[in-house]
Amino acid sequence: MRLGWRAICGPVLTAATLLLAILFDRSVPSPAPLFVCIVALAGALSGFASAIASAALAVIGAALLFLTHRVAPFHATADLVQIGLLAVTTAGTAGITGLMRERLLDTFAAERQSHATAARLSAALDQVDIGIVLLDAETRAEFINRAFRDYFAVPDDIADGKPPFIALMYHGRDTGAFELPEDELGSFIAQRMEMVRIGDATPINIALRSGEVLRFVCAALPDGGRMLSYTPVTDLVRHTDAPSRADYYRSLRDPTSRKLIRYLRVAE
Repeated sequence: MRLGWRAICGPVLTAATLLLAILFDRSVPSPAPLFVCIVALAGALSGFASAIASAALAVIGAALLFLTHRVAPFHATADLVQIGLLAVTTAGTAGITGLMRERLLDTFAAERQSHATAARLSAALDQVDIGIVLLDAETRAEFINRAFRDYFAVPDDIADGKPPFIALMYHGRDTGAFELPEDELGSFIAQRMEMVRIGDATPINIALRSGEVLRFVCAALPDGGRMLSYTPVTDLVRHTDAPSRADYYRSLRDPTSRKLIRYLRVAE
């Protein structure tokens, strides 16, 4: 037990209560209920060690108080019963509050560790060039990595607001992200929504107006959510295109050029 104001709070309050009880003698009610409250407070503030120390001090002090002021045989037996009840009650209170505090601290530590792990994972996913979106069971985006935001020019305020997947599709439509005729966009969006709804893992290629091609895959998660991945496959898809555009497609492999194209789309 580390010494500090939390650790000594319980024993100090117990000692102060005993001194007051001795000072006022019979003019005040029995301090036993107050002792139990002090033990509970000590356990909540510092744990089992401080609580059991307060309980021991309360029982010893109460015993000395009763033995000093009660001499009749009947009273002696009654006092022993009271001291026994006080010992059981304070010890039980110390054990319960100490255990509850330990479990609560373990829960907080696990929660902090979980948040730290999630933060590291989020930072790692922001470094890859694969667009990743995590949807909950209601198809709301719980996480959108940096690559997806760049591919579809999604502002951070929208991405961080946990938008539904349909809103992301409409955003791509409104910003002209897809290399599709306008009369086909409605059907395209409806098909993507249906794939996400049923968890269809069939990969499809999505052509963007920037010249890039993304391979879209929907993976169903155990909790009913979905993980959507958008893998750049421009080199694989465009290798049969016209040789006259080879320099253009090679430029798409250059991360600097790719980012420049994304930034230009954001500016538009």
